[in-house]
Parts: sequence; C-alpha cells; structure tokens
Amino acid sequence: MGNESNFRLVFAFPTLALRTKRLYTYKFRNRMSLREPQHFMTYNRNFYLSAALTVTILAAYVTPAFALFDEGMYMPDKIATIRDLKKRGLKLKPEEIYNPAGGGLTDAIIRLSIGCTAEFVSPEGLILTNHHCAFDALVSASTPGNDLVENGFKTDNRGGEISAKDYSIYITERSEDVTAKINGGGVAPTGDALAAAIKNLTDAEQAKAPKGSVIRIQTLNNGFYHYLFQTRQIKDIRVVYAPPRNIGVFGGDPDNFEWTRHTGDFSILRAYTAPDGTAAEYSPNNVPYKPKRYLTMNINGLKEDDFVFVLGYPGGTTRYRESQSVEYARDANFPFLSSWLAARSAALREIGRTDEEKRIKLQSDIATFDNAFKVYDGGRQRLIQSQVVEKRQAEEKQFAAWVEADAARKAKYGTVLSELAAVSAESNKQAKLDILVRRMPDPTMPVFGQIYAAAASGQMLDEAGKAEKLEAAKKAFEDREPLYEREMIKFYLQKFDELPADQKFDGAENLFGTFQGSARRAAEEAFATNIAQGDYWKPETIAAQYGPQTMEFRPERDQPKAFAAALKKAKEAANARVATFASKIDRLRLLYQQGMAEMKGSTPYPDANSTLRFTFGNIKGYSPREAEFRTPFTTLNGMFEKDTGVNPFDVPKKLRDLAMIRDFGRYGENGSVVVNFIATTDIIGGNSGSPVLNGSGEQVGLVFDGNYEGLGNDFYYDPNRNRTIAVDIRYVLFVTEKFGGAKWVVDEMKVVGGPKAIPARAE
Repeated sequence: MGNESNFRLVFAFPTLALRTKRLYTYKFRNRMSLREPQHFMTYNRNFYLSAALTVTILAAYVTPAFALFDEGMYMPDKIATIRDLKKRGLKLKPEEIYNPAGGGLTDAIIRLSIGCTAEFVSPEGLILTNHHCAFDALVSASTPGNDLVENGFKTDNRGGEISAKDYSIYITERSEDVTAKINGGGVAPTGDALAAAIKNLTDAEQAKAPKGSVIRIQTLNNGFYHYLFQTRQIKDIRVVYAPPRNIGVFGGDPDNFEWTRHTGDFSILRAYTAPDGTAAEYSPNNVPYKPKRYLTMNINGLKEDDFVFVLGYPGGTTRYRESQSVEYARDANFPFLSSWLAARSAALREIGRTDEEKRIKLQSDIATFDNAFKVYDGGRQRLIQSQVVEKRQAEEKQFAAWVEADAARKAKYGTVLSELAAVSAESNKQAKLDILVRRMPDPTMPVFGQIYAAAASGQMLDEAGKAEKLEAAKKAFEDREPLYEREMIKFYLQKFDELPADQKFDGAENLFGTFQGSARRAAEEAFATNIAQGDYWKPETIAAQYGPQTMEFRPERDQPKAFAAALKKAKEAANARVATFASKIDRLRLLYQQGMAEMKGSTPYPDANSTLRFTFGNIKGYSPREAEFRTPFTTLNGMFEKDTGVNPFDVPKKLRDLAMIRDFGRYGENGSVVVNFIATTDIIGGNSGSPVLNGSGEQVGLVFDGNYEGLGNDFYYDPNRNRTIAVDIRYVLFVTEKFGGAKWVVDEMKVVGGPKAIPARAE
C-alpha cells in the first residue's frame, strides 16, 4: 500500500526492465511475497492481544458480534454479524453491501492483477485506483521523450485510451464459508484427505459455475476456515487519465507512510471486453465492459467522527501468531528485508543516474523498493516500541494458567505452547544465517545463479547437455544488469560478515575471514566484480563447468565454485529446518488459535489473504507521540506550504493558478480543496485503491496509504494510532476536471451532493 505497495506490498508481480527484458523483481503491494516461509506459511491477518493487558493493542480474537473499536477485515458474508454498525452510522442493509445472488456494492469492487484494489465508477467500465497501482502501466507506455509518470496521461476521448500492458482485473462474484462442508460435520481432515475434500468440492462447484467464472477454495488461519471464491477475469485494461508525478506522487518517499499527506494518488482506467461481453485480450474491436454495479461519487465532504467503511483486497496478515513468530520477524526477517530493499534501490539508482532510458524503466522498481523498505524498517521499529512480543508472551502465560486450571483443557491444549516453543527454537537457531543462504542467489543474480546451479549439480554432461546449459547461460547474461548483480553480491557478502559468531557461513569465512574492515570489503568487491563484470565468467565458461576441469588452481574460477558448494551445503541444512518446521506448525497453530478462541469465548475473524474484505471506522485524528496531535484533513493550503519547487515537493504551476483565482468548481470547501484525510479503518497492503464509502455506500475517498505509527499491523492493530490515509474524492474529481481538463471522464460518473459550481474569482 502506500504507496503501500501490496506490497506497493504491499504487497508479487513483474515489471518491465532493461531492453524490454524482465529484471526479476518483487512488488510489495502485497507484503506477503517476501516473508520467510518457515514463519509465514499461510496468509493470515490477526494478532490477538488481551484487552486486559493493554487498551491500545486490542484482542483480535473477537466474535464479530462483539467487535471492539474498528479492528478486523471481515469476510463480506459476515457483515450482518458485526454489532452496532447501524448505530455507528451504516445506513445500508448487509445484503446491500454483499449479496451472493448479486447486486451488492461488492460487485463494483475489483482486484487488479498487480495486487491492488480498484472499483468500477461508471456504467461504461471506468475504474478508479491509485496512481501507484497504475505506475507500471505508465512506465511501460513511456519513452525517453515522454515519461508518463512525470508528465501524466490524458486523452480527450475513448479512442485515445492506451493499453495497460500486462494488467487484468478480477471480480469476486461469490464468497462462501465452506468450512463445514470441508470438515463434513466431523473431525477436520488433514494432509491428503484435506486436499481431496477441497478438490472434490471445487470440482463440484466449478461444474455449476457460470461460463467464465473460476472456483477456488482457500484455507485460512492454518485450517480454522475454508472459503470458496467465485471470480471472473477481464483482460483488456486501458489507461484513461493519470495526473503528473508532482500530483500523483507529491511528497515522494519522504512523505510515504507519513501524516500529513498531500498526494493525489489516483489514476483512472477502463475495462474492455469482446463485443459479446466475454473476456478478451486487447483488441481495437473490444467494447467497454458493462459492470453489474458501479459506485456513486459523493462530494458533500466529510467531518471528524463521520462513519466510513472500506471494501477491498487486503494482502496478508498474521495476527494470530505465537510470540516466537513475531520475535523472528522483529529480530531477523524484517531487518534483513529492509536492508536488502535499500541495497536494491541504491543499485538501480546508480544504473539510472547516467542512462535516461534505464532511469525511466527502473523508476517503478525503485519506488517499490523504497516503499517496501519503509514497511519493514518501520514495522520492526513499531514491534519494538509497542512491545508486541512481550505482550504476546504475557498473553501466552495467561493462556497457560487457563489450560492448567482444567483437566479437559490440559488434555487438549496442555502441550501446545511447549511444542510451539520447541519447533521454533529448532527452526530459529540459525535464523539470520538461514535467511541469507536460502535467498542467495536471488533473482538479482542471474549469472551467479548459473554458476551456483553448475556447482550444486555436480553433473558431468555430454555435448548435448552442455549445449542446453550454454543456452540457459546465454539467457542469464542477456537478462542481467551487471552493476546490479555486482552490488547485490557485495550486499550478501557484507551480510555474511555481520552474522553473529555462532552463525558464520563457512563459504564466506574461508574466502574473506582473514581480512577485516575495508580490506574485507575490497576482497568482497573483487569477488563480486569477477562474477558480474569480469572476463572469466561467460556463457561458455559456465557451460564448461558441466565437463572435466583442469587441475591447476584458478581463483577466478575456483573461488566462486567453492563458495557455491558451501552455499549448497548450508542451504540444504536450512531447508531441512524449514521442512521440519512446516511439517508440524499448521497443527500447532490451529490448536493454538482454537485454544485462544475458547479461552476468550469468541471466534477469530480470518486473516487477510488478498480476498474481498469489509472494514469500518471513523474519520479521526491521532497523537503520534507525546504533546503532538494530528488533525484528520489536509488541503491545498498545506500542499503549498510544502512547496519547494524541487522534486518531490514541487507543486504544478497550474494548480497554484487555479487556487489563486479559487477556480475549484463544485469541489471547494472554505476557500480551498480537501486533498487527503485519515480514518480508523483497519487496512494493509493490497487495500491500495480501495474505496472509502460513507454510511450510504457512496464513495468519498480512495485508500492509498497507512501511517508510519501504524506499521507492524501485520501482527496487531492499535486503535489509537493505526490510520488509513485516503485521497478525498473531491480532489480526485477536481484534478481530473479542472486541472487535467478531462471533464468528459467526470461526466461519465454519477456524482451527487456538493454545492453548485462557484465561478472563478477574477483577479
């Protein structure tokens, strides 16, 4: 999100790179793509902390009928079970939001293939989402002479709309809790029996599904739930309007995850189908898609404490995890990810510094990595500051006492905490080393990846086999960016050096252990340069590794081979620990969740997993730290206060000109235009592009970020500090119509409320 960025995490999807090839990159609109598998085996969303322990970090194990504050991303079929929504300000019936027979607001909410949320906003298939969610489409259509991220995109009619390359959308037609059907009313199946039950039900439902609909069943919360989803894909997506960089990305990385914000993070797309309404690849003969439902824009504006709700596709959360899992994220995985992402961003910036074409192609990746760096670095800090591990440990102590007090509970749950502790201790004993060896070589190292594959295989191939390896090596050289690979190899080598004494990697120590400080860095750089930019490693020398070798020691050849052999050995040991952990953890986590739910007398809501969810809250400011309070709205006035004239705080001149004469049309308020606002709705990466709706179900804003103080919300929700950051819908329409000159797009939408247009003031 947040540019969050799933990631942009966010929340994984490819992006265009050099020479139209793919630099194997991860996107973070959905954050789950990067998590270490031994601790993030499933897409989960909730971290339960006792309300008795803290008033700021609430128990997430709450039956929806007794939900506290605004925590939770609820399945749409459970909206009716949430207590007091009507009193809070919801004016719709639950079936007006989600109706399995169709017709609810959820019919207008879609998931972009790149991991964001979006929504239909006209009967002609117009789609509203974030600028950072349309970023790759703009990059792919850009040229050195016309950077569409920098300049924006506008057309005067549908004929000028451009293809959003590689984009598609998914519409959720039905969401159903099928846990009872999978379990058969008895003991929950596991292993092959569970797989068979899921397949049988999927096949039966697919046979009944409408043509073009796809059925899938997903397991949530380690088996606590099984949900069926019926979806439909539309493949022809086009760009209609996007503001320039100094609106759509105003504030850039310095403002990312910060409040206050003044960012017009939106773009407008359109979906097309074949003339008969079926999904089709791009064709000039395609026609605009006719959605079953589209949202109404309400420009009356908001005030503090107004009720709002969000519909979207949050990427992934893990709020029901044991303390050891949170500790692992805090101390091992998040620190690695933040440093890895910073290294990737720095390397790509260096590449683009002297090559404008590459700079344009790489700017999406750089924005992604910068965004995700802040997610993981900030998340680590928030887990520390909020003492999440310590609070989880205290709750587990409470759970242990509750179990001990009853013989039946002891028989069922008596060993779950000790078993969790044991499997985690075994899995985590080399955690920092394992993270490195299991990831290296990563996709940033296509050439070293080929060297590693040759050394790890130990194969002696015939000429035909070597010819096949030669072609693979040629492709690796074609796809790579040498400087990028060199810098990332250096990064890993330095991280090996930083490992604690009891987790050192033999492959690195054997080569560099005799050096210290700058001398070690120099030796590591020479090693990396030899692989990525040296004269020895070519496709032919890589293919030759599958045949007989000369006996003399050649450091340029034998040092990388020795390193790769040691890496293979360490990787096998790490993978064995993961396999052992994976074979035991689902059963233990399911039992853990069941025990906690029983202790609390409640049912957990499912963790987020990139499926359609409902969350609610109010417009509300917050205090990020002592003696400071942030109000919930920003306007153009604050944007102008930030203006330095230099990227990323350079306000477009036309925007200032419009403000000078107060030419705000029907979108102004108190002599300005509201730009962004915050609310207490519970969101995470993947919610980027979600609509913020008022109590009547009309769109009043567009989610694009969360606040820095709310990071770490993978594991917990803090009602006093977690905030959703959204673009006010009036700013979206004002920029499109008055700044962008694309009134024809606004005219296609249904807009209600607001004053009549106020004439511009003559100067």
